[in-house]
Amino acid sequence: MDDPVQPRAADPRPRRRDRHGRGMRGPVAPPQVPLSTSRGEAFTDLVQDSVERLERRWPQLTEIEFVVLDVPPVGGPDADWQEEVVPLGGTISAAEGRPARVVVYRRPVEIRTKGRDERAHLVHEVVVEQVAELLGLSPESVDPRYGDED
Repeated sequence: MDDPVQPRAADPRPRRRDRHGRGMRGPVAPPQVPLSTSRGEAFTDLVQDSVERLERRWPQLTEIEFVVLDVPPVGGPDADWQEEVVPLGGTISAAEGRPARVVVYRRPVEIRTKGRDERAHLVHEVVVEQVAELLGLSPESVDPRYGDED
């Protein structure tokens, strides 16, 4: 009992274990598994898939910028919608040095769909409608399968 307990060194070492002694938590899933993809990333992938599908038919779409935003703006110059109807997407015309943009709003689309297949279908319809508006065409001429229930 002659050995007193030595005080801990005050060096700032990284903690190797949590306070319960179970160790550091790692990722839930490896990066290549779909589980590790966030909802926002998965939604952006759906938009990109839709755009790639349309680019095969319309090569000029490479000049258009496709953007995913969480929700539409409520106030300001870009908010040209009524409060009763929340838009699923929108377009912004080309300006000096900036390409035309197609915007898809993630949360309104997610709220209106139940599963991934239904979400992919609605995303594609929104993208087709917005591209048609930019090109001055009907959605059926942009994508002949527009409106078909897959």
